Amino acid sequence: MPIEQLLLIIAGLLALSVLASKASSVLGVPALVLFLAIGMLAGSEGVGGIYFDDPQLAQSVGVVALIFILFSGGLDTAWGEIKPVLKHGLALATVGVLITALAAGLFATAALGLSLPEGLLFGAIISSTDAAAVFSLMRMRSTRLAGNLEPLIELESGSNDPMAVFLTIGMISLLTTPGGSVLSLLPMFLSQMSLGAAFGLAIGYLGVRVMNRIRLQADGLYVIITIAIVLVAYSATALVGGNGFLAVYLCGLFMGNQDFIHKRSLSRFHDGLAWLMQIAMFLTLGLLVFPSRLLPLTGVASLSAAFLVFVARPIAVFLSLCWARLSLRELILISWVGLRGAAPIILATFPLVAGLPQAGLIFNLVFFVVLTSVLLQGTSVSLVANWLGLNLPTERRPPPTIRVIDGSRARTIDIRIGATSPAVGKQIVDLRLPQGALIVLITRDGNHIVPTGSTVIEANDTLTLLASKEDTELARRRILER
Repeated sequence: MPIEQLLLIIAGLLALSVLASKASSVLGVPALVLFLAIGMLAGSEGVGGIYFDDPQLAQSVGVVALIFILFSGGLDTAWGEIKPVLKHGLALATVGVLITALAAGLFATAALGLSLPEGLLFGAIISSTDAAAVFSLMRMRSTRLAGNLEPLIELESGSNDPMAVFLTIGMISLLTTPGGSVLSLLPMFLSQMSLGAAFGLAIGYLGVRVMNRIRLQADGLYVIITIAIVLVAYSATALVGGNGFLAVYLCGLFMGNQDFIHKRSLSRFHDGLAWLMQIAMFLTLGLLVFPSRLLPLTGVASLSAAFLVFVARPIAVFLSLCWARLSLRELILISWVGLRGAAPIILATFPLVAGLPQAGLIFNLVFFVVLTSVLLQGTSVSLVANWLGLNLPTERRPPPTIRVIDGSRARTIDIRIGATSPAVGKQIVDLRLPQGALIVLITRDGNHIVPTGSTVIEANDTLTLLASKEDTELARRRILER
């Protein structure tokens, strides 16, 4: 195929995916479903007729995409938001994943005719929730969950892939190594997770120091450094036997909560790169699927999906969080927002690459279960949250977090100016607001004014203040107190 034709096809698929992402909010369907659909339509059994049947290449594309998605997710996660739910998230990402894998694996063994090791392999593959799907869903305007549910669900989805990867590789090793024992996986688990955590935090620390100390004439070169940091975090950790996915996520989490040069623009770059990786990953996985092979599995795959959604996931959530002070409604919602996505499909390519006898069946089952999970759960999260009373009404939703200069986080708050307020009659510049606080809008008599430093504040004005958490109270005092 000429390079010009190949580039034209890639451009067309990317353009369709961007349009699909816009349509997803209108249709109420998660974007990843539309990305997968575009890939399937472009494939050998679709209108595009592109033949693709290379699990090794699909796996490589998926792994590269997933590490950049995880890094971006960590980079955009505020430590202060996840700290209160850290224990809950880790419980779901480890114990919850293990219970899900066991429950789904035993069901697959009993209902699908797989051997016990093959059933447990299926359970391991399907055990983790998907970071890309959950991050996208939690940023939908129609869904804003009460309390600490959002950071908990995002923390779980960003940190549970390492456990699923470990379980999948462990089960494959047991199936391909005669005489292997489940107990032999315990030392490997401890080694992978400890090395992954240590390397991730160490590389994140070194990455921040490098970014702040190196002096580059071209700003664009800082982008290349961050890409190199991501690749080093994954590959170096994996080469020494650690879990590279955990290392990448922790590296991004550490860097995202430190100050480094060009942090704001680099965060935006990695957000865009994560979207590109999502599109490339889902399109590739969609191309890999042959719809004709899914149809004969409709019955057993639907049964597997129903068991995962209504039995395995709730059991895992309730058992792993039985010690937590969470209400029944919160536990039900956490159970429902257990979306499967690209990560299980990528893991389903591992048995294909290893050449296991039931690899094709497992891959098609996983793909069907993922589609069912996303279509059922992804389109109904707002409805379930409303039913449970955990979706905040619009007027009670906290204002969005905004990244301002140097990547610091800020929120908007409205301050009403009374007739006796000391700010009345003063110019904004005379308020001596802290450096991290800005008055970005004044609402006066129903009209909106974009202020400057010389704008005079009047009685009954509503000031929209953009400020970091640390500067909010100081700015409020300087506006309202004498």
